[in-house]
Amino acid sequence: MERRRLGRIGHESSVLVYGAAALSEVDQDTADASVQEALDAGINHLDVAADYGDAELRLGPWMPRIRDQVFLATKTGLREAEPAWQQINRSLERLQTDRVDLIQLHAVGDLEELDKVTAPGGALEAALRAVEEGLAGAVGITGHGHAAPGTHLEALRRHPFSTVLTPINVALWRRPDYRGDYEDLVAEVRRQDAGLMTIKTVSRRNWPEGAEHTHVTWYEPQVDPERIRAAVSWSLARPEITGIATPGDVRLLKHVVAAEADRMDVAAAEDLVTGDGAYDSPFVSMPF
Repeated sequence: MERRRLGRIGHESSVLVYGAAALSEVDQDTADASVQEALDAGINHLDVAADYGDAELRLGPWMPRIRDQVFLATKTGLREAEPAWQQINRSLERLQTDRVDLIQLHAVGDLEELDKVTAPGGALEAALRAVEEGLAGAVGITGHGHAAPGTHLEALRRHPFSTVLTPINVALWRRPDYRGDYEDLVAEVRRQDAGLMTIKTVSRRNWPEGAEHTHVTWYEPQVDPERIRAAVSWSLARPEITGIATPGDVRLLKHVVAAEADRMDVAAAEDLVTGDGAYDSPFVSMPF
């Protein structure tokens, strides 16, 4: 699997970042099979969060065996320093490790949330304390929504975050306002030599009202292997992207892995995903 440098952190991360949100509601046997599948594919970067149900607990048993072989990232979704500090320490316990490579401020998708985490006594202080005390290697920021790239640009103006995890896919790229914010963010990421990871690569749209939710993702994902191949190909053709998070359903991992290994022409990829008349931003109507 291709690897790309994770900004100034310097880690050569697999271009597929294992999205451990997929482990939030599965049993240990299912989790074990999925993690092994990821490792066998060459994935060396695992991304989890305190808010992902039992995901940290499912990864924990693996850490005594593979901790020195993977880049391990988790997130705190709390906004005040002391609760966030306690959550970071609990995450380490659940993950059965004494250190993560990256602690991220989770779900900071608008300026109101950014103000909370960067204010005096905010969660950023806890994350920086974790770095100072050797519990984390670096601090990043993540977020959803149409305001995410603009928010993350402002975040980089306030603090030199080592990584940014922001959404991009063809549907979002085709929104002129979103594209402008994303391009401005990319310019600043490059200026600061931060690592830029992305989410929602294989989302198709919001679940239609009344539709059966066939996957555990909060959005309706792409399920056709060729459309997944197209979505992954389009994202990985962008040189600024260091990695894409795999979707939050263990059944989709094999298709994303196959797509990374067999990419198509970027123009053909864009034509294929946009040929679906239902394809749209997953942030038109978020359930949270």
